[in-house]
Amino acid sequence: MASLTAAGAAAWISRFADAVDAQRDHLTDLDSAIGDADHGGNMSRGVRAAADKLAADPPTHLDDLFKAVGMTLVSTVGGASGPLYGTFFLRLASALGHEEEADPAALATGLRAGLEGVAARGKAERGDKTMLDAMGPAVEAFEAAAGSDLATAAAGSADAAASGRDATEPLVARKGRASYLGERSAGHVDPGAASTALLFRALAEAVAQ
Repeated sequence: MASLTAAGAAAWISRFADAVDAQRDHLTDLDSAIGDADHGGNMSRGVRAAADKLAADPPTHLDDLFKAVGMTLVSTVGGASGPLYGTFFLRLASALGHEEEADPAALATGLRAGLEGVAARGKAERGDKTMLDAMGPAVEAFEAAAGSDLATAAAGSADAAASGRDATEPLVARKGRASYLGERSAGHVDPGAASTALLFRALAEAVAQ
């Protein structure tokens, strides 16, 4: 796949929904250690609703597609995750514009816009033990490889997101409910970083087809 088409984007969200469903209990376990123990259920419900919406009424333009995803996540995912993931996709939609496909450079710009939206919405930065610790490296890796083919850039971003996820384990949380635990939040992988790693792995798998 040389460019991300609307069909490819829909496949991305479908694969993300499948991955979250498969990892629902794991995400809940991660969140039970440092949060509300609802990340798995909330994300599974919301991303599945977004995937079903796209399947029932497939948009042909990327902005329409990602706006639908973002609005669905905002309205169906509880806690902080809904607004944060919703913001990511809404900013991605706005950056890509009313186009039927996006080449790697355009998608890199869109992913950067999404990342910046999440940082602004969550008032967080790298090192705070949040989803940004996976999303930041993923976007940077995608940007670094955007001059190559889409599959290579996406695969690199997925690997970087996984590394970022794992790097949250020793961190002390400075944002969100986990921050209430102070030093006790160390030793646990951040659930938002874990679901973000699933997001970028799903992108890599979708564009590899």
